[in-house]
Amino acid sequence: MRLIFCQRIASLTLSGLALLATAGALRAAEIKDLRVWASPESTRVVLDLSGAVDYKLFPLTGPDRLVLDLQASSLSSEFRLQDVAKGALRQVRTGKQGERDLRIVLDLNDTARPKSFLLPPAEGHGHRLVIDLPATAASAPTVTRTAQQAVPAVDRDVIIAIDAGHGGEDPGAMGPGGSREKNITLAVARELARQINAERGFRAVLIRDGDYFIPLEQRYRRARDAQADLFVSIHADAFHRQTASGSSVYVLSTRGATNEASRWLAARENASDLVGGVKLDDKDDTLAAVLLDLAQSATMKASDDVANYVLSAMKRVGKTHKPDVERANFVVLRSPDVPSMLIETAFISNPGEERKLNDPAHRQRLAAAIVDGVQDYFNLQPPPGSWLASNARPRARQHIVSRGETLSHIATQHGISLSALRSANRLRGDVVKVGDRLQIPGA
Repeated sequence: MRLIFCQRIASLTLSGLALLATAGALRAAEIKDLRVWASPESTRVVLDLSGAVDYKLFPLTGPDRLVLDLQASSLSSEFRLQDVAKGALRQVRTGKQGERDLRIVLDLNDTARPKSFLLPPAEGHGHRLVIDLPATAASAPTVTRTAQQAVPAVDRDVIIAIDAGHGGEDPGAMGPGGSREKNITLAVARELARQINAERGFRAVLIRDGDYFIPLEQRYRRARDAQADLFVSIHADAFHRQTASGSSVYVLSTRGATNEASRWLAARENASDLVGGVKLDDKDDTLAAVLLDLAQSATMKASDDVANYVLSAMKRVGKTHKPDVERANFVVLRSPDVPSMLIETAFISNPGEERKLNDPAHRQRLAAAIVDGVQDYFNLQPPPGSWLASNARPRARQHIVSRGETLSHIATQHGISLSALRSANRLRGDVVKVGDRLQIPGA
């Protein structure tokens, strides 16, 4: 009796497996497009699919290649291969595998250890199969550690890491005229880097200098590897109302966003990658938490200071969305030892601001304002061992009064006393008017 029962269980199990195999075989799809994004560290291949699909991926050598078999699938009549020779990928070949399956061969320039995953439809995209090809140890860029980390170099440059938001498969927001945030942010970042490199004692490092995606945590880690003194992430905001307008400057808030719009924005940006905090790999969890808290408290104070200088300078270019620096829990701002801020240059969802973001002259003025704010901060607080510490003198600073600002608010924003602000501007009272130009004494 027991033997018969076991045989029945085995029979049912085999039947279930057969059904599963049949169901899997029915997951067929058309391949509509194949796109390639290449960065210095990896190459990403994205296949646009009509639906979910079962697949197998395995490497072969002599020559190096990846073989992708897609069950019961075919190429769409619109499928075209063009401009695929990028990064690790040399060429792509397609053909039938057996009677029903589709085989795609990725010919590589070197051996690769691929990672692959399926993505469900999201943000205007359909089903996608993503294959990541990390650069090999021989071809990957290396970070050279200098003596600066142990002993500060004499007369070194102040390093500003500039991060162009989004990129590659992640286009970011789209304007009503078709502008993509990833292209706008890269254009602003390049102009900002150009102007920073033109200033004595400063050097810019572009985190992203092409159309490719970098995971959020890798962005601030690259800034740390570059020994950056400041990390600036560039974005172009979007909102469901096209009337929303103005620039914003954000710093990290460990308690979350300051208002509902900020919370929505932070959640959207964080969705680009896995959300997680910074971990000190060589410490146990308790000690790491204590060290991180101490380091990040000082870093957040510096972030807040430089962000206020930048926001004040940006008010000279145009409207700001809010009068104060805002706070949100952005992943890219979580570096424990690099002061960081995120700048929403304008609302790309606003037709007028979208046109400005596409105007090179406006981007030049915008970048100049950011540079002014950064210089104001570092001239007053130059890093030890830098050229600025030996040579720079604080520049005369001015503040143009915006709507809703009070004299006490302006004094607090610039880290000076109310009496010092009155004295520098020969004011007898605290009344100021929109458009007044105030002299800001050295802090």
